Parts: sequence; structure tokens; C-alpha cells
Amino acid sequence: MKQLLDSFWRAAAYCVHPRVIALSFLPLVLMVALSFGLAYFFWESAVAGMAAWLESYALIQKVLGWLEGAGLGGFSAVFAPLLVLVLATPAIVVLCLLLVALFMTPSMVAMVGRRRFPRLELKRGGSLLVSAFWSLGSTLMAGLALVVSMPLWLIPPLVLLLPPLIWGWLTYRVFAFDVLAAHASAQERKTLLRKYRGSLLLMGIVTGYMGAAPSLLWASGAMAIPLAPLLVPAAIWIYTLVFAFASLWFSHYALAALAVMRGTPEVDVLEAEAPQSGVQELPYVVAVEAPPEAVEPEATKKPPLP
Repeated sequence: MKQLLDSFWRAAAYCVHPRVIALSFLPLVLMVALSFGLAYFFWESAVAGMAAWLESYALIQKVLGWLEGAGLGGFSAVFAPLLVLVLATPAIVVLCLLLVALFMTPSMVAMVGRRRFPRLELKRGGSLLVSAFWSLGSTLMAGLALVVSMPLWLIPPLVLLLPPLIWGWLTYRVFAFDVLAAHASAQERKTLLRKYRGSLLLMGIVTGYMGAAPSLLWASGAMAIPLAPLLVPAAIWIYTLVFAFASLWFSHYALAALAVMRGTPEVDVLEAEAPQSGVQELPYVVAVEAPPEAVEPEATKKPPLP
């Protein structure tokens, strides 16, 4: 637990680092451009298809009719587009996670390793291709779990448990693998993932609940539709920062565990960053002294000529 908390506050401190903030703009720009591009081409057809699907269910029409009788007739007009936004949220979450893992995690892992563990050897037990297949396979399994569990979301307690658990499992699978890909060998990675599976999964679940916070933006109901051009970028920005924090949290925790396994000491931040101050660090310094026989004794020195 001590290591979990230590890694947590270190990750929170790193989140305000200018490098991390700068790195977060690339996933944000890509996701916003993709979201608005898809909305431009498919929004109207998606809303029309959702409305037609809702009309085919008598029970839903009865509920909407009851809402109209209760004075909430305007809700039925925005129910279809609001449902499209809600259903698009899982896709936004998954894409944000994968973009952070692809564009931010390698740089942040390198930064943590350079600042805290510069003596930790890079054994490169996982390639980019293996990491991509691992992330893709984990994403497909998480997507299948989401689809299968959707009927259970109608039960009030489960809707607060199942999605964060699934997101947490996916976060744990993706980031725990990626942060160890460069520093650990394949065997070391397997050992660490097996030994610390409980702690890593707990970190993922906490991150999953943090990632569920942006979904509350759609709780504004009918106001979410006209405010969507503002709410969607805000939600994407929050998702990006949450997953950036998760990547840093896993980096600090997993690299510290790897250092303990190898017996590699942690280096102070200032010492680790000293070579970046503009002065190159030399591997060693040799002090050259003149040999004793090359120095003329004081007694044998001739006095200067007058």
C-alpha cells in the first residue's frame, strides 16, 4: 500500500510537468478532429436510426408517452440524440486510452526512468508490434464484456460497478504491459504482472472510476445536445488527462517494483537530471599529476643569475 500511495502522488506531481501537458495535446487534437469529422458525416443518420429503433419498441414509447403526460414532452425529442452520445462514449474512452498508450506512454515511461531509475537496464522484452497486439486483444475482450453486460446496467447498483470494473481491467492490461515493455525482459514482465496483479488491477479500477467522471457531463440531459460542441472536447480532454495520470502511476509503480527485483538503487531526481542542465556528464574524471621525479627539488634549484 505504501508503494501504491507513493506512486500515486508522484504521478499526480508529474501531471503538471510541461512535457506531460504538451504531450497530451496530440491525443486531444486527434480525438476532437475524429469526433467532429464523424459527427459531420454520420450524426443525422445515427440519430434517425436511433429514433427509428426506439419507435419499434412499444415499452419505450409508453415510457416516453408517460413523460409527455408528466410535462416532459421535450425530453422525447432529445432522447434519441442523447442516447447516441451516451453510446458513443465507450468508443471515445477506448480511443483515448489507446492514443495515450501509443503517443504518450513511451515518452512518459522514458521520463520516469531517466529521472528516478537511470541505472535501470533496458532489456526491451516487448516490441511495438507485440504491444499493439496485446492492446488490441485486450480492447476486444473489454468491448465484448461491455456488450454482454449492458442488460445488467438496468440494475441500479450494477451500472455503478460493471463499467468502471471493465475500464479498470482494460487500463491495467494496457498500461502494465506498455510501461514494462522497454525496461523489463519478457520473463521479468511475466513475473511482475503475476506477483503484483492485485495491486495493478486495483490501480486500474481506481482509474476506471476516475474515467467515469466525464460521463457525468451527459447528465445535463436536454442541455447536453446544444452544448455538445463544448462538452465533447471537454470530455476528451478529461479522459486524456486521466489516462495520462494512469500511465504515470503505472510507470512509477512498475519501474520501482522492477528496480527492487533487480536490486537497482533509485537515484535522486536532481542527480538524475544533472546531465540535462547543459553540461555533459563525463563517465569518469582523471586527475593527472606530474610524477615526483619530474619535479625539481627546491634544494637543487639554481638561483637566478644577477
